[in-house]
Amino acid sequence: MTPTIRRLSLSSLAPRQVRSLTTRHAVPNPSILADATAIVADVAARGDAALRHHGAIHGGQLANGTIAVNRQTIAESRSAVDPDLLEAMEHAIANVTAVHASQRPLDTVVTPGGGITIERVWTPLASVGAYVPGGRGLYPSSLIMGVVPARIAGVGRIVVATPARPDGTVDPVVLAAAALLDVDAVYAMGGAQAVGALAYGTESVEAVDKIVGPGGPWVTAAKLAVFGAAGIDLPAGPSEAAVLVDASADPAIVAADVMCQAEHGEESAVALIVVGDATADAVVEEIGRQLPTLERADTIGTALSDHGMVVVADDLQAATAFANAWAPEHLSVHTDDAGTVARDIPNAGSVFVGHWTPEAAGDYATGANHVLPTGGLARAYGPLCVEDFGSWRQIQTLTRQGLEALAPTITRMANAEGFTAHAHSVLIRLRTSA
Repeated sequence: MTPTIRRLSLSSLAPRQVRSLTTRHAVPNPSILADATAIVADVAARGDAALRHHGAIHGGQLANGTIAVNRQTIAESRSAVDPDLLEAMEHAIANVTAVHASQRPLDTVVTPGGGITIERVWTPLASVGAYVPGGRGLYPSSLIMGVVPARIAGVGRIVVATPARPDGTVDPVVLAAAALLDVDAVYAMGGAQAVGALAYGTESVEAVDKIVGPGGPWVTAAKLAVFGAAGIDLPAGPSEAAVLVDASADPAIVAADVMCQAEHGEESAVALIVVGDATADAVVEEIGRQLPTLERADTIGTALSDHGMVVVADDLQAATAFANAWAPEHLSVHTDDAGTVARDIPNAGSVFVGHWTPEAAGDYATGANHVLPTGGLARAYGPLCVEDFGSWRQIQTLTRQGLEALAPTITRMANAEGFTAHAHSVLIRLRTSA
């Protein structure tokens, strides 16, 4: 049961073909972007009525028609969850907390000249909405990744939006994670309509300053549509991974890593970037051997057939260059001296070095954040972090001495640009004796 995965020889591709392979968008379907924009506009205009209307069409709302999950239901969810799973979530929360605590921003003060003081001051956001995928899936890990750094940052109000299951209830495991982290509210809503409600507010949902968290193409499109009304972390769309391999790698381990992120959904993209045809053949053979044993074999097979590729390079330098150009969300490195190779690829959301570092470890337990840039945006964005939950401002203070020192520079540049009122605002101060 080996899926048909597109295979390419890197040496035979022209530069424009490589650019075509590595250029993509967080929302590749323009019709989804248009439809999601229309949904969030409807929620902005009609509030709860639109939220319920789209929830009835697309799913994700509670059976009783309410939007906020009862706080007693959240509190009681912990008793409905296997104690071993609760312990695992507590362990994950502890590690995520330890890693993100080191990211607390520090204010700075710089004095570039006598009488000139520039402060850079960081302030946590007043409110944040963490989107947690759900419905037919189960992602308490995403709730942890969104809420823990917000807690460390000192965000005033933290709410969670997650779609209900087809039976009209929110999974108790997700609610238990919310209870462990003492979030302020859980809203049973999903998709573009949930993002619209968080951004614009409704009768039942108070708007937030920023929306974070991963989601499918509809959520990603909606986040792009509301940007401006609310902040967003990054357009974290369908999961994707690159696996960089040379002949030193274990084909069985590589095959497992190739299939790992493809399990997320049929739209997930995976690139196996291999030095040499023989190694590529061995990994593809292992995929065919292991795939039938996996519970989500159909989903993985479809993802690999529709969005997977095997890119064969003549040498490690070419393979590394392609990985850097593709700028994956996840990058696994299975090569000689994998640590050095990993540092040669700056364009990746999260990098997993060597035989003993599966992507699953980062998804759940290492403490690193798994909300990562997709669609090639790892060229410009990094993982979700504490700094995403606040904002910086500059505070500038000058004495007369400081302004006198700067006056020639200010007035000459202002006059050159034709902004004489700028120059006047400086000179009028210096004419006074105060």
